[in-house]
Amino acid sequence: MTRQGGQSEEEIAALRGRLATLKAEHQDLDDMIARVAASGRYDQIRMQRLKKRKLLLKDQIAKLESQLLPDIIA
Repeated sequence: MTRQGGQSEEEIAALRGRLATLKAEHQDLDDMIARVAASGRYDQIRMQRLKKRKLLLKDQIAKLESQLLPDIIA
């Protein structure tokens, strides 16, 4: 069965699963960044990498969410 946008139910389920995985990883990174920052002792380069990865995940999440939302004509 195909929904609006030409995506099958299986494709939508796969996108939702991927979205859930990315959101969990994003939350884990957020928690890790907070713990490392609170410790007061951290490697600036490592912190930059964590934040960059978190931003990349945020962009991927936004892209998947836009694929899952139906087109709305204003």
